[in-house]
Amino acid sequence: MLEHGGRLLRAVKQYAIPREQWLDLSSGIAPWPYPIPPIPLEAWARLPETEDGLEAAARQYYGAQPLLAVAGSQAAIQALPYLRPVGRVGVLSPCYAEHPHAWARAGHTLVELDETEVEDVLDSLDVLVLVNPNNPTGRRVTRERLLAWHTRLAERGSWLLVDEAFMDNTPEHSVVDQAGQPGLIVLRSFGKFFGLAGVRLGFVVAQVDVLRRLAEALGPWTVSGPTRELGQACFADDAAHQAQIARCAQASQRMATLLDGAGLPPSGGCDLFQYVRDERAAHLHEFLARRGILVRLFEQPPALRFGLPATAADEQRLAQALADYQKESA
Repeated sequence: MLEHGGRLLRAVKQYAIPREQWLDLSSGIAPWPYPIPPIPLEAWARLPETEDGLEAAARQYYGAQPLLAVAGSQAAIQALPYLRPVGRVGVLSPCYAEHPHAWARAGHTLVELDETEVEDVLDSLDVLVLVNPNNPTGRRVTRERLLAWHTRLAERGSWLLVDEAFMDNTPEHSVVDQAGQPGLIVLRSFGKFFGLAGVRLGFVVAQVDVLRRLAEALGPWTVSGPTRELGQACFADDAAHQAQIARCAQASQRMATLLDGAGLPPSGGCDLFQYVRDERAAHLHEFLARRGILVRLFEQPPALRFGLPATAADEQRLAQALADYQKESA
């Protein structure tokens, strides 16, 4: 299993700090979960059915169709590589590690790329995979460039796979409205923006034939009945969407300012996290962990990702720890 953020119980054991004393900033998930609506008993008692209202609500929210609900976009990440013959897959790196892992495991040849290299190799690729905004760097490729890449790929029957797990905060940059066209597949994650990662819900937007084959590969009842009820309620609350967008943007900017003031200017980020490249990243990760603050460590290149604190007190706690780190490092 690959390394991910959110491994709080492991940190509890490793550092012998009780769970309730931790400040967990290791995942790029909004720290303000949407309220859970009442779940009808029938949702627990019956097998879930598609087109019960969830897909319609998702189509309205994303402004896209057709789409497929899945048990978190991770399920699609693991299954999609098996829907194509083995080929040459470009991955815009660094990115969410499950993407290259899944394509390599399915036997495809991987080509790691940065954005400046894509144009030169695009016509040799069977698939181009990227996360936009990127995880962990926050890098964003423009909509215009993505659609131009898609046009070139689709002419040869190739795919552009865009993981938009962090796009809900900036929907104007999405290409999800174009994903019904051949060769463009967009993944969307429900849990990050809505702060409900535990429900395991995501969506794949793509051509009907791709969705049909993916649904057959994943099997029936992939999304539970209670999750389907919850998703519909969250998608319908337009006022809460705008409030969440504003709250995340403000918190992310405060985090960027805090880090900059601590001598750790962000190298990137988005409205759900900030990313800091630093040669002493492992040392800072350990320093914070011993004070009950968990952030996400990356080894290549050495970097840390800071999720958003939920409260002013949490922000102050991080600020004090970073001030202590500055004193120790002086």
